[in-house]
Amino acid sequence: MLPEPITKLLIAEDQAEDAEQVISVLRNSGIALRPQRISTEEELAVTLESFTPDMVLANPNCKEITLAAIAHALDATGKDVALLVLTDRLTDDLVTRIHTHSSIRGIALRTRTDQLQAVVRRELDALDTRRNVRRLEAALRESERRCDALLDSSRDPIAYIHEGTHVRANNAYLEMFGFDSFEDVEGLTILDLVAPQHTADFKDLLKRLARGEKPPPRLDLSVKRADGTTFDAVMEFAPATYEGEPCQQVVFRQPASNPETEEELRRLKTQDPLTGLSNRTHFLELIDDAVARAIGGTTDQALLLLEPDNYRHVLESVGITGADDVLRAIARTIKQRLRASDNAGRIGDHVFGLLLSGCAQAEAQQISESLRSSLEAAIIEAGGHSISLTISIGGSLLGEKNAKSQVLLSQADDALRAAAGQGGNRIDIHDPAAADKAELARETQWLDLIDDALANDKFTLYYQPIINLHGEEGEFFEVLLRMQGPTEEVMPALFLPIAERHDRLLAIDRWVIEHVIAELGKRVGQGPTTTAFIKLSVLTLSDETLADWVDAKLAAAGVKAAQLVFEVPEAKVMTCLKPAREFVERWRKGGGGFELEQFGMGLNSFQTLKHIDADYLKLDRAITADISQHAENELKVRELCSQAHAAGKMTMVEWIEEASSMPALFSAGVHFAQGNFLAPPAPEMRYVT
Repeated sequence: MLPEPITKLLIAEDQAEDAEQVISVLRNSGIALRPQRISTEEELAVTLESFTPDMVLANPNCKEITLAAIAHALDATGKDVALLVLTDRLTDDLVTRIHTHSSIRGIALRTRTDQLQAVVRRELDALDTRRNVRRLEAALRESERRCDALLDSSRDPIAYIHEGTHVRANNAYLEMFGFDSFEDVEGLTILDLVAPQHTADFKDLLKRLARGEKPPPRLDLSVKRADGTTFDAVMEFAPATYEGEPCQQVVFRQPASNPETEEELRRLKTQDPLTGLSNRTHFLELIDDAVARAIGGTTDQALLLLEPDNYRHVLESVGITGADDVLRAIARTIKQRLRASDNAGRIGDHVFGLLLSGCAQAEAQQISESLRSSLEAAIIEAGGHSISLTISIGGSLLGEKNAKSQVLLSQADDALRAAAGQGGNRIDIHDPAAADKAELARETQWLDLIDDALANDKFTLYYQPIINLHGEEGEFFEVLLRMQGPTEEVMPALFLPIAERHDRLLAIDRWVIEHVIAELGKRVGQGPTTTAFIKLSVLTLSDETLADWVDAKLAAAGVKAAQLVFEVPEAKVMTCLKPAREFVERWRKGGGGFELEQFGMGLNSFQTLKHIDADYLKLDRAITADISQHAENELKVRELCSQAHAAGKMTMVEWIEEASSMPALFSAGVHFAQGNFLAPPAPEMRYVT
């Protein structure tokens, strides 16, 4: 999964506390921020010299800077910056003032966190779209320039036709028709080059093209040279642009001397040799074509992804050679169930794709069920064994709103993972038009799995070693949570948001704490002291009974409070400052440890330590990522470590993925490091040095 892109946010606000509150609200919604605050025109000018924001949130009531001044300064940078007004309430005067500035894109209400988050996300999406469009336009211009440069070197006769008239032709085209230069053909209609016996049909084709109809992929006809002689040719059409104008690219080819050989070559180019279905490259091209049709208004298309459940166990049963028999059997079933208008392909080792046209959700569900039930009932002969298997199918309907190939594939893949994660042998089809209803049903299923995991100990703990870079004694572990799904372990990013929405986090946190304490109890007296770092939710942090409950569990297991370090993100602590401060004071007084994670991205993160006296500070990964390659990040880490040392706090860095980061972290004074490069998580506490 790609990391959340970091948004450079500039806030025009008189009070730092008010700005911090807004930052916390946005971070808690999952928006990664690198914020700056200004309150005067002078600060704005200085800041814009070294900091180019993606978005500006401006309080219109700032004492020493106006909306007009902010808008003018942003316009002067020449950058595309999303400017939003940040206010407590709407007034007629404010709305009037806003509409006098065309660069202001909207209003965010600080008193309505849901609206604030939604408006910011909408504008960030719009900004990203505008930037992508500019990048695509630049890439298109460059591609067209290169294509035009390559046109004359092509051995294929190629011409560009606009409204039936030649606007560009390469040397091979001129040579084929006997013209000396492009001036001889410029302004000449392509109809003038068609032999008389095909003129009527070709004129009809030109009329259809003028109405916007799609041209045939190829056309066999006779054409005539400049001297009037004729010859047989094959025309191939493709939509194109020339100098910004839409046109048709026409390629002329000589008819194949051996049509059967040509057809065999075409088949080998597009077909998967094992299954006879489309290969990955060709199937992805078919998806692109379907997306183009959806953009043009075509409805009732769908993409299905299919894979056998527990494929690793299937391989163990039939072996590598038998696996080919299994895949061929699945492909045969797919071919039997598809309609003439549908396409199927093998797009992964054991993943198949089905592209359905003229197919609403009910029909897609029906086709999927036919495939699922047929394969469930089948006995497959593979590698000398007779086996049965089940499949999972995930899909997405294709419409104008999700008409992007990667989006469509991602939605179908998410649905496939959901179907497999809930036990397999089932179907999950995403309908963008009915997303809310489908999401509710999926969430209910996930909630049932969470409740089952709580009731029957179906959570699993992993322990990732935390390496002390300065050699102090002891073993340190980050505790990571997984949930046992019906067929495979489920990562917390999939189920914790649902658990939070349905008030299950308190129970999950207690389950984790209880099981970690039990594991620590087994290690008492066996080697170095072990310390476990456990993530807590804000809900648990606000639980007044938590500290006493933990003390009782520690006493029963013979574990010291110092062996537990609870950690909460800095931004989330700021949303429940009073109960968080009370818990941390109570917990640390008893000897326990506390860590602020995702630390260092606030306007003044060390101000938080005046309220929350944490022992450890885990630096935000946005600061520490690629530290060896970004001098700005290394400087920020050094600055934070220096301040932390002065305050008597220990620092930690996570997600270490390569050796090149270690020298910079060590020289910056980081105390602890954690990441898969150093040691991956394991289901038992196994420390590496």
